[in-house]
Amino acid sequence: MLSKHYKWDPYYESVEKNPYLADFYEDMRRWAFHLQIYFLNSRFNQVKAIRKSEKTIIQDRTIYEDAYIFASYLHKVGHITERDYQSYLDIFHSMIEFVKPPDLLIYLRSDIPKLVSQIEKRGRDYEYSMRIDYLKNLNTYYENWIGDYKLGKLLIVDVNDMDFVANQEDFSEIVNRIELEIHGLFT
Repeated sequence: MLSKHYKWDPYYESVEKNPYLADFYEDMRRWAFHLQIYFLNSRFNQVKAIRKSEKTIIQDRTIYEDAYIFASYLHKVGHITERDYQSYLDIFHSMIEFVKPPDLLIYLRSDIPKLVSQIEKRGRDYEYSMRIDYLKNLNTYYENWIGDYKLGKLLIVDVNDMDFVANQEDFSEIVNRIELEIHGLFT
């Protein structure tokens, strides 16, 4: 919606063509490392394309989330071995030298019932096996990462009581907050 509103080029997370995602939800321990390497490479390719582009780009996830939230959590719970995690971090740290942080990071804060509702709306069969404790833990990792985020401008939008897809006023509120962050004034 933001890409359409601002006429920005959207870069989405590689989900449909991801060869590991469905397998991951069936057996996290077996496929976690493969999935994280796939996402890291995919996101880095987006970063390279963004650097080459003269257009304004909006990305639905950052390369930082891959490392600081998903890979970190999967390592902590034993789905990624110490050896594989260190290899992952070595690759990430090599890549991150070429990454420019986003001009504005927009964090949509949600509680677990809202997250579950959004996942159900997506209708991806393989996500139905996702455990609530997995979502709770990822949400905690997100909150900790956002709490420590210092790479640039950050806009936190609590969307628990919003439906910016169905309610134009909610979407307008988000746009106004973005305008304030980008330009220092309301539209």
